[in-house]
Amino acid sequence: MAPHNECNRAELLSTSGDQVIEGVARKRHHSDIVWRNVLIMGFIHLSAVYSFLFVTWKCHWLTLVWAVILYLLNGLGITAGAHRLWAHRSYKAKLPLRIFLAACNCIAFQNSIFEWARDHRVHHKYSETDADPHNAKRGFFFSHVGWLLVRKHPDVTNKGSRLKMDDLLADPVVRIQKKYYFILMPLMCFVLPTIIPTLWNESLWNAYFVAAVLRYCIALNCTWMVNSFAHFWGNRPYDKHINPAQNSFVAGLSLGEGWHNYHHTFPNDYRTGEFGWKLNPTTMLIDCMYVLGQAYDCNEIKHEVIDARRRRTGDRS
Repeated sequence: MAPHNECNRAELLSTSGDQVIEGVARKRHHSDIVWRNVLIMGFIHLSAVYSFLFVTWKCHWLTLVWAVILYLLNGLGITAGAHRLWAHRSYKAKLPLRIFLAACNCIAFQNSIFEWARDHRVHHKYSETDADPHNAKRGFFFSHVGWLLVRKHPDVTNKGSRLKMDDLLADPVVRIQKKYYFILMPLMCFVLPTIIPTLWNESLWNAYFVAAVLRYCIALNCTWMVNSFAHFWGNRPYDKHINPAQNSFVAGLSLGEGWHNYHHTFPNDYRTGEFGWKLNPTTMLIDCMYVLGQAYDCNEIKHEVIDARRRRTGDRS
């Protein structure tokens, strides 16, 4: 019996050793900083501070208007496009609208539609776990921007690879944008925003720092706030058992994405909120496109279903 016990003990030690090694690898992965991303994000944010303090006050007023227009297009490329249309399939869009939203998504420079939708689907399916790309349980900073500064947790890649993305690649707009993204993105996000203000005699320097860099940095942080602020602060009238919360401040800045407790409870509702156009320009756009025949099959959760869920799992706020 002794040799048999020794074998079992050896096998147990081997298994335990493998588990320890895997645990060490996971911990090391959590702090595996991607210095290239740190430098890029640092440069973008420092440039934005410089732009805000020293450039915005001396640029042409039309450049400021142009920056605001780009901010709105930038946001719609994420909210109406990558998020509600492609990630959640909460409504359908005809080709002209899909092309428009894909172009806006290039202005946003937050990865291609395919990559953005893939990561967002993983976020919903494995919310607040290690498989969540911006897991809020790892802290506010991580959920806001830190997740972009370190290598992905192995679970993000492993579990994300199991999700079906065939519907995304079936759309030629998504395929073309994915294939030519690193040509389209710099053109739409930086080059054209910088060149167009020269039409009203703006300097390239001012245009670049205000319409391109400052606008891009503000838009990035407003998108990230959905992952951070709206997972930490706000009420939870639909499901008190999850972190995502209703945050009107975030909703206003992110074109309607701050009604986050509602969205995580009813992710397939094209409105991502119960209050229609209230602090929700994205819903306004989709509704207008519906009237024009460009958007259709808009999925809307019935009021009685919402009310029943609110009474069953809400925080009574």
